[in-house]
Amino acid sequence: MRHRRSLITLAVVALLLIALSTTASAATYPNSIASTGDSITRAFNTGFLFTDAPANSWSTGTNLTVSSHYLRLLALTPSISGKNYNDARSGARMADLSGQMTLAGSQHVKYVTVLMGGNDVCASNVDTMTPVQTFHDQFAAAMGTVVGGLPNVRVFVASIPDVYHLWELFHDNATAVFVWSVFRICQSLLANPQSTAQPDVDRRAAVRQRNIDFNTQLALVCAAYLQCRFDGGAVFNYAYAAADVSTRDYFHPSLTGQARLASVTWAASYWGP
Repeated sequence: MRHRRSLITLAVVALLLIALSTTASAATYPNSIASTGDSITRAFNTGFLFTDAPANSWSTGTNLTVSSHYLRLLALTPSISGKNYNDARSGARMADLSGQMTLAGSQHVKYVTVLMGGNDVCASNVDTMTPVQTFHDQFAAAMGTVVGGLPNVRVFVASIPDVYHLWELFHDNATAVFVWSVFRICQSLLANPQSTAQPDVDRRAAVRQRNIDFNTQLALVCAAYLQCRFDGGAVFNYAYAAADVSTRDYFHPSLTGQARLASVTWAASYWGP
């Protein structure tokens, strides 16, 4: 009987230790953050016309309207103050992520956000989209870079937004159609946006499938690292509204869109509900 009580006591103690460890881990906040990615994370077109506005970024921005990951963490731990680095670059593709991860490593950050792949989907045409295996290999190399340099880092990976939804929202909008054509925006998807010809329908479907395939690769690579957390498709599955999209280019998130992106990704992050 005494032996049985001892076993029960040990089991209870073990469960308490696990619970305490989990709670402590959840309550441990990073004292620095770096964002990686492309023009979305640079908050392009949310400030001066056709320029980056990193203060408005969903990840490392300081605009109170957006309530970025950085500002949410700042409310939880003052030690992160001033240690927010936006390492994203407008026009970047997955091939550029390793370089951005190297930069994050040199900054010795504890938390890195990744939102990359939109420009791998949005190419000049379907043939110039990044191949799926290439995308996988490039992301795997980038993860190896950051974890190799920062073994205790936490990496949050956002899924690529559903670019096809842009076409759904705006293909009947004359201004959007004009802007897409003049600025040659995401022509793999948005060329001939009002066409119902089967080749155009098939092309759009192929682009959306590539978008989905890329997100699958993000999930697979991320799952191989204890230091990585994927959003589970939260960003891709978020049905953004017209108000979430810039009316300057009908492509990038508006200021409202950046705030939505911050909210959706935070909920899927290490510290969300």
